[in-house]
Amino acid sequence: MAGKHVMVIHGCNLNLLGKREPEIYGTTTLAEINREIESLARELSLETRIVQTNHEGEIIDAIQEAADWAQGIIINPAGFTTTSIGIYDAIKAVGLPTVEVHLSNIHAREEFRRRSMVAPACIGQVCGFGPGSYLLALRALAARFDAGRQ
Repeated sequence: MAGKHVMVIHGCNLNLLGKREPEIYGTTTLAEINREIESLARELSLETRIVQTNHEGEIIDAIQEAADWAQGIIINPAGFTTTSIGIYDAIKAVGLPTVEVHLSNIHAREEFRRRSMVAPACIGQVCGFGPGSYLLALRALAARFDAGRQ
């Protein structure tokens, strides 16, 4: 599996983790989550690029950039989950296996959060495990790579 690359994309407002609604999102900061992702990636012999942006177009740019470098994507579209056909289209266009991630269980929250526009373009979704959602997604992609599937 050596040489596999994963693009990790954090969407809008995730830069506020640790301060933003800790009763929902916890107190772990984005920097701490990124360190956990990078540590597990090293353990799994994966290389990561991690991007956070509050702008939908920059998320789409990162997805397109991944097509030239990565073998998989982990994305937390955050507030764009329920609205972005553009992110859905970009994931479909690049054809990379993508795992959608959420810190909270979006299916147990407000009705409007329960329908993801992005999920149908993804190979799977991990939600409700806090920062561990990212680590589960990374392990899932690594297992897929180990099985010889992109």
